[in-house]
Formats: sequence, structure tokens, C-alpha cells
Amino acid sequence: MSRIDDTFARLKSQQKKAFVAYIMAGDPDVARSLAVMQGLPGAGVDIIELGLPFTDPMADGPTIQLAGQRALEAGMTLDKTLQMVRDFRSGDKITPIVLMGYYNPIYARGVDLFLTQATEAGIDGLIIVDLPPEEDAELCLPAQAAGLNFIRLATPTTDAKRLPKVLQNTSGFVYYVSVTGITGAAAAQAGDVGPEVTRIKRSTDLPVIVGFGINTPEAAKAIASVADGCVVGSAIVKEISTGKSVEDVLAFVATLAAGAHSA
Repeated sequence: MSRIDDTFARLKSQQKKAFVAYIMAGDPDVARSLAVMQGLPGAGVDIIELGLPFTDPMADGPTIQLAGQRALEAGMTLDKTLQMVRDFRSGDKITPIVLMGYYNPIYARGVDLFLTQATEAGIDGLIIVDLPPEEDAELCLPAQAAGLNFIRLATPTTDAKRLPKVLQNTSGFVYYVSVTGITGAAAAQAGDVGPEVTRIKRSTDLPVIVGFGINTPEAAKAIASVADGCVVGSAIVKEISTGKSVEDVLAFVATLAAGAHSA
């Protein structure tokens, strides 16, 4: 059982939905980013999705693209991201951390070395959006062998023929992308999402978590009510980008978590 599995089992026993929060590692700098990360569990976050800054983030909208640029300009690297996870783990051994990013930095590091460093740092799962199932031997299967969950994205365009391929080596949870397009581009609608979650759950026992287009406590509640939980990213990153204090950012996150947990 991974930390991710343990978290979903605990939430299920409490009859609660999961709240996942995304932040970009190193945005706007390491110290502030780590301070926000360390405060997320206390704000009600069940799983932390930590973005690895990359120069060509094809799945991300302007808000997260700019966060990645800020982090890179501040000197953020893969090594510093892993150190950020280690620093977090020194005070929190329980909250799962999913590293979300793109394959290029991992490829450049070397898969075996990266997986050794990631597991040692305390990462629990990976979302690598530009590696399709056809490339599972590249990273997915080695990650699973190393004890990391490999979390795949399903989308509104993942049809009945494609879905089994997407699910075949997925573990931890399935991330359902609620809208067609990039992060932060449109609002998720529970009426559209619900039937899609039901369709996916007919093919897997894994939890289905919905992300993209969720930016208010009301939306978090509505989407979580038709899934096993929800992810909020751009709305949190936007709060950070305005220069608000760590306390104010975490207070906003707490309202989102409360929304999801009330579903």
C-alpha cells in the first residue's frame, strides 16, 4: 500500500472526498514555495501535486506557464525540487506527494537515477503528461517497479477504445481532465463530468479525481460530489502570483478543501 492508497482508504472510511492541491515547485522562490507546501496539509489538503518547472509545458494554461517561468528564472531545478520534497518530508511523513511534469528533465537525468532519487526524497507518484501508454516501458513500468504510482490522465476525448489502454498500467488514481484544453481555460461542469466519471469507473477500481476548471469552494464541492475528489491548481497558483502572504494563500486553499470535503 502506497501513501496514496492509504489516503484514499482513510478518506473512504470517513466517507469523505479527496482534495488535491497543485503548486509549482519554486514559485516564486524556493523558500516561499516550501512554506506554502508545508502548510497545505493543515489547510485540509489530502494529496499534494507538485509541479516540476519545465520550459515547454504543453498541457498548462498561462497561469501555470507563468509560474513555471518564475520558478525557472529564480533558479529552480530538478535537484532543488527533490530537495524541497526532502525538506517537506522532514516534518511530514504521511501526506502523499505526486510530482507532475514532463519527461524531458527526467530523460536528461536518466530514468534509473531519477527514480532512485525520487523515491529517496519521498515522492509517491508521477504524472508525466507527455508520455502516452505506448511508451510505458520508458518510465511507467520502471516507476511502478520502484514503488511509485504512475497516474494517467483521461479526458473527454478518451473514447471506449482508448480507455483500456490508458488504464492498463495506471495506479494510485485516475486523473480525469474535465475540459478539453489546457489548465485554467474553462469551468468544469458537474453535469458533464458525472457521466464521464461513471463511465471510467465501470472499467477500473481506482479512485477517479477530477481536475482542470475548478476555482471556487462551490465548484470543488460540485465536482467532488460526482467523483472521488477534485484537484485545484491554477486558482491556487494565481493567489501565489499576486504576492499574497503564505497565510492568505493557505486560507484560500482551506476554503477549497472545505468545499470538496463537504461533498
